[in-house]
Amino acid sequence: MTRKFSRRPVVGVPCDVKLLGAHPFHAVGEKYIAAVEGGAHTKPVLLPVPRLSDGGFDLERELDEIFALCDGIFLTGSLSNVHPRNYGGTDPREGVLLDEQRDALTLDLIRASVARGVPIFCVCRGFQEMNVAFGGTLHQHLQETESEKGYAPRIDHREQKDDPLDVQYGPAHEVELTPGGIFEKILGTRTISVNSLHGQGVARVAEALAIEGRAPDGTVEAMSVRDARAFALGVQWHPEWKYWENPVSQKLLRAFGDAVREAASVRDTEGR
Repeated sequence: MTRKFSRRPVVGVPCDVKLLGAHPFHAVGEKYIAAVEGGAHTKPVLLPVPRLSDGGFDLERELDEIFALCDGIFLTGSLSNVHPRNYGGTDPREGVLLDEQRDALTLDLIRASVARGVPIFCVCRGFQEMNVAFGGTLHQHLQETESEKGYAPRIDHREQKDDPLDVQYGPAHEVELTPGGIFEKILGTRTISVNSLHGQGVARVAEALAIEGRAPDGTVEAMSVRDARAFALGVQWHPEWKYWENPVSQKLLRAFGDAVREAASVRDTEGR
């Protein structure tokens, strides 16, 4: 008896470039792969980023090939930061980890996903990339800035790296969601508790984006793309961490997965 094959929708996950010894590797943390597969119930496919030294990177062809394969896009967090030249920022301090190969793909990939109506979910670095992609700016050292006007004093959003992982990724502060916003509709509440593991943060919000949630100090923690044709959300925290134990993470990943399945169904009906 032949089993009928029903494909899972495919979610593209752009890689980071990491040095392991003397050699660069393209990599994605297992926790993100697990969340895309187990939380969104989709098939994660890792997307290598361009080798800039080759000088022959064809962006339009790259995007066409990605969208021919993928029904959705998931942008992960990373130890690296978006290069400040992408938003007119000052030169980074010595020792700040960057990944210009990732920048060279993801900023255009975000804009193209929204333009084509491809569902996209952006986490931590991905959240910051989303803001930069549409013309926003970042605080390179959030803890050194004043809190937003009318909010509580600035809190340090960085994790303590000597703590056990469960402590680093444990609840750190609340996020107040925008009344009537997309996140409130998905989560069914106005206030959630999130983890916090970031040293950079959103400064000027891009005009194309809507603020969906803030921390007590006013730090922007959730955003959506205005008038997007499909799911186009970002969060500053890490919903992928042990998502199966966190109802908020489960709802967000399920909503993303539902949007990807809907997009895949339309593509299959129209012909890939």
